[in-house]
Amino acid sequence: MLLRFIGIIPARYASTRFPGKPLADLDGKPMIQRVYEQAQKVLDAVWVATDDNRIETAVRKFGGNVVMTSKKHKSGTDRCHEAYTKIGKGYNVIINIQGDEPFIQPSQIETLKACFTNYSVQIATLVKPFKADENFAAALSNKNTPKVVINKQNEAMYFSRAIIPFFRGKSHTEWLANHTYYKHIGLYGYRADVLHEITRLPQSPLEKAESLEQLRWLENGYRIKVGFTEQETIGIDTPSDMELALQYLKNIK
Repeated sequence: MLLRFIGIIPARYASTRFPGKPLADLDGKPMIQRVYEQAQKVLDAVWVATDDNRIETAVRKFGGNVVMTSKKHKSGTDRCHEAYTKIGKGYNVIINIQGDEPFIQPSQIETLKACFTNYSVQIATLVKPFKADENFAAALSNKNTPKVVINKQNEAMYFSRAIIPFFRGKSHTEWLANHTYYKHIGLYGYRADVLHEITRLPQSPLEKAESLEQLRWLENGYRIKVGFTEQETIGIDTPSDMELALQYLKNIK
C-alpha cells in the first residue's frame, strides 16, 4: 500500500513565554513560514492548524494551507487531529511538526517517515544521542529537555524530564562517558486511526506528573517507534532564543 504523509503544524498565538511566536520575524520571514517551507520539501501536503486569525492571515499571505481549529485544545496532538478531520481523508500518516522549529531538517522528517514502512508501527518519534563531551548541567540535567530510554526493538520505554537511567556507582559527571543517553526531538508521526484513538484517552497519572503527553500513550499500551538523528534542532521558546536562531541562520547561508 502506498503511504501518503500529511504534515500538520499546530500554531498558537498565545504563549506565556513568547506571545505571537509563530509570527516572529526570522530574517524577513515569519517563523511559521520557515517551518512550513522545510516540511514542504518532503511531505505530500502541509497544513498549519491554528486558533488565531492573525496566524491564518500570515499563512495565506505566503501561500500556505491553513485550517482554523478550536482554542480549547490542550496539546498539539489534539489540534492535529481536529485539523486532519477537517482537511479530509487520503493520508495514511500524520506528521506533527512543532511550529517553533524553523530549522527542522527534511532528512529528519524522512527518518520519521521511514519508521512507517513497518506496518506494525503505530506512532513514531525522533531521538538524538547526547554527546559524551556535552556539558552535563546545560544538556543532560536540563528539565526542559526530555530524555528517553529505548528497548532493543528501538521503541520508547519511558520519557522523563529527569535523567534516565540513573547510573549507579558513577559520579554524575561521568554518566555521559559511560552510557548513551537520548534526547527527545519533539517530532511525531501517527497512523490516522491511532491519532483518532489517542486523542480520546483521558490524561494519565504519569503524563500529569511529568507534563509529557506521550506518557499517556505508553500507559495505555501504545508503542512508540524511535528514529535516530545526529542533527540538533533549535527550538525557539523565548525572545532571547531568537538571537541564537538569527545567528545560526547567518552561519548556514
